Amino acid sequence: MKTLIATAILFSLFLSACTQKEVSERPNIVWLTSEDNSKHYLELFDEHGVKTPNIERLTENGIIFTRAFSNAPVCSAARSTLISGCYGPRLASHYHRRVQKVPMPGDMKMFPAYLRKAGYYTSNNRKEDYNIVKGDGVWDESSAKASWRKRNPGQPFFHVQNTTTTHESRMFFKEEEMNMPDTLTDRNSCFIQPNHPQTEIFKYSNARYRDKIIEMDREIGAMIDELEKEDLLDNTFIFYYGDHGGVLPGSKGYMKETGLHVPLVVHIPEKYKDMISLKGGTESSAFVSFVDFGATVLNLAGVKMPEGMDGKAFLGKGVTKNELDSRDETYSYADRFDEKYDMIRSVRKGKYKYVRNYQPFNYDGLWNNYRYRQAGFRQWLEMYKKGELNEIQAEFFMTKKPELLYDIEVDPYETNNLAENSENKEVLEQLRGKLDSWLTAMPDLSFYPEHHLVNNAFENPVAFGQAHKNDIQEYIKVANLMLLDFELAKPEIEESLNSDDPWKRYWGLITCSRFEKQANEFLPQIMEISQSDSELINRVRAAEFIGITGAGDPSEIICQTLYDSKDGIEAGFILNSVVLMRDGYGYDFNIDVKKFAPIVAKAPYVLRRLEYLGLAEQL
Repeated sequence: MKTLIATAILFSLFLSACTQKEVSERPNIVWLTSEDNSKHYLELFDEHGVKTPNIERLTENGIIFTRAFSNAPVCSAARSTLISGCYGPRLASHYHRRVQKVPMPGDMKMFPAYLRKAGYYTSNNRKEDYNIVKGDGVWDESSAKASWRKRNPGQPFFHVQNTTTTHESRMFFKEEEMNMPDTLTDRNSCFIQPNHPQTEIFKYSNARYRDKIIEMDREIGAMIDELEKEDLLDNTFIFYYGDHGGVLPGSKGYMKETGLHVPLVVHIPEKYKDMISLKGGTESSAFVSFVDFGATVLNLAGVKMPEGMDGKAFLGKGVTKNELDSRDETYSYADRFDEKYDMIRSVRKGKYKYVRNYQPFNYDGLWNNYRYRQAGFRQWLEMYKKGELNEIQAEFFMTKKPELLYDIEVDPYETNNLAENSENKEVLEQLRGKLDSWLTAMPDLSFYPEHHLVNNAFENPVAFGQAHKNDIQEYIKVANLMLLDFELAKPEIEESLNSDDPWKRYWGLITCSRFEKQANEFLPQIMEISQSDSELINRVRAAEFIGITGAGDPSEIICQTLYDSKDGIEAGFILNSVVLMRDGYGYDFNIDVKKFAPIVAKAPYVLRRLEYLGLAEQL
């Protein structure tokens, strides 16, 4: 018996030793993340960019991914996609910033937790910014002091290092700073994209931002040096990428390529080069996006991907060159950014990009306190008000088309909409169909207003979406009526306005606002909705139609919904309409803040709108 016990112990120790050896043979993985950088400002990716010699060091034994994308053009929504490997509209993790965190779906965890379970040391320095409940076991350490150096001897690690040097806030300069010693980048020869005015402020902004990228590159170089000094380059995959697009006006927070198309370089360590189907020192035009990053890390680490992830690995075992070459599409989303509301989806396939504006009257330039802290934003708006912009530059402040189509190879800054050109009908319909299929398959929770989701779905958004999948499909159909000729859409619009389902009415009203005066025959029904609908937000949507068409003054109706609201998120949504109707259509509002419910008056995005409207002092 003693012999059997001893044998069992020795066998157990042998298995343990084998497992430890297997774990220690796994590669290290490091993410070097810079904030707020699209690919357009690095010479490695774009002729108008600056030199980044340290990032370029990674290309010597690495792969340049020329088609890498954030799925959302802002940090918290983008980082929530990165850490979960799931599309934001499926989880309701895509609102920036969250008013309440959502759980991971089912039994899923954020992907570093699976690495830890497999024996990895996981560290994050320092930013998280997730809209998702983190749960236990994600990081060994996440702090300003987090480092791979705290791991056990021989333990593989996954480390994230964030640099904030290029963050949007670095562009909040006072105009007198433009007279200080000149920038490293020559402002007078700096490229300015065609939808921006060619002014001194924009010249300086472009040069200053490029200078920050040069500074960021030095910081990336310092991290590479640390890894090299510790003799880690030969067994460590290093990803450099921007956490979404750039910060010059109309980029971060907007569904432009400058807000989504990020730089990505992956250093392939000598020890593990046979795991990769591509050779170091080459480029790949495979379409990859943030939803794929977690799956890729797990695959490189030899860890099974959990069920429920939307992403697909683009490096490691099982990923062939042919499979990479076939990847030619990506999906993106933009909804609430702070106090500014909208709903936009896009699909990029090959050279074409299709954009769907679900609330086209919410023009891009609608005021957002944080964005407009940039001098360039403020000057752009002032020039629009004075009529000093050309048609391309002024588009930012104008009502949008419901759908847009661009040839990005010919038109990288998206200035020429091809959607209404009959020659592009086949491409338009193909991409429209792809987008609709993606929205339906998730399903996309944003077809409900955010406050309804928070109150009814946030305990388990994914389960809510599955339970209401058929309803969401119906809302998508109603929203797509705005893509038809009015006469063809009219019967179903009428049906939606008369529906017992409040969210069919919601999308029917939005569709009417898209058609503007063409839909005036529905004015009696819309007037009734504006006075008596069970959902306050539907009264607001009805009032918007009344204001957009000039059928009446929407201000009294909208103000009354503010006084009736007992929900701070709902009231923030309503105040978005106040700013839209005031700034976009010229209506005056006499808001009595003292009539707000106490819970509404304290809501953060209510306070931001009241600050802009000059009403905060009334609280």
